[in-house]
Amino acid sequence: MSWLITGGAGMLATDLARRLGPEATALTRADLDVRDAAAVRELVLARRPDVVVNCAGWTAVDDAEAREEEALAVNGHAVRALAAASAEVGARFVQISTDYVLSGVSAGPHPEDAPPAPLNAYGRTKLAGERAALEHGGYVVRTAWLYGAAGPNFVRTMIRLAGERETVGVVDDQRGQPTWTADLASQIVRLARSRAEPGVYHGTSSGQTTWYGLAREVFLLLGVDPDRVRPVSSDAFPRPARRPAYSVLGHARWAEAGLPPIRCWREALHAAWPEVSAAT
Repeated sequence: MSWLITGGAGMLATDLARRLGPEATALTRADLDVRDAAAVRELVLARRPDVVVNCAGWTAVDDAEAREEEALAVNGHAVRALAAASAEVGARFVQISTDYVLSGVSAGPHPEDAPPAPLNAYGRTKLAGERAALEHGGYVVRTAWLYGAAGPNFVRTMIRLAGERETVGVVDDQRGQPTWTADLASQIVRLARSRAEPGVYHGTSSGQTTWYGLAREVFLLLGVDPDRVRPVSSDAFPRPARRPAYSVLGHARWAEAGLPPIRCWREALHAAWPEVSAAT
């Protein structure tokens, strides 16, 4: 299979390209501006890949509050062009989305068919991208709390702060599923190579924790006292964009597709540690 990956300089795209090797072509923004619908169609029709994975996106959550139209151009309109071109050449299309399309209010893990209810502009623009992908028969893989070796992320920030501060205050009232980009990349490959029906899938690790719980695990892996991490509320870090308090996603559709869900977040973090810590 031949794969075309957009947003090729990003953390997930880097791990996906590494996982696929010569099967994949990863395109950075310098190679392809996904906002240029004509250029998108021309490139996809010329290359005629078997799978297109859109890792490109506006990810500056707080900036989107004041620049929603700019974010929508990347997270919504560009997805429509990519999905349409992929359908035209018969390629499977995979759109990477986010827990931010959901309300963050639930008595248990959000199922894949939970009604979308984004709390902020970023979530609204990503929801537009989801709808465009689904209208063209694509896959939507929602993920959250990503970390890896190839880009800035919470885990690498905690490693740095452990060496700079005696104590670190970390939010303990937001709950989610830390997810290693290498694990997610492998899951995307399994999905695209399977006979799974198009639709929404939740690409997050199993289990759940808070940012505080994740930070403590990082300190334990560093061999330093985890009590140096202090729990605080979200009010301690006011942001322009509201964050969902409960970002735990359900994984029922993997079973329906005959595929295993991603492993537990703690097991994955321990497996990722040598690579992630070395990159910090």
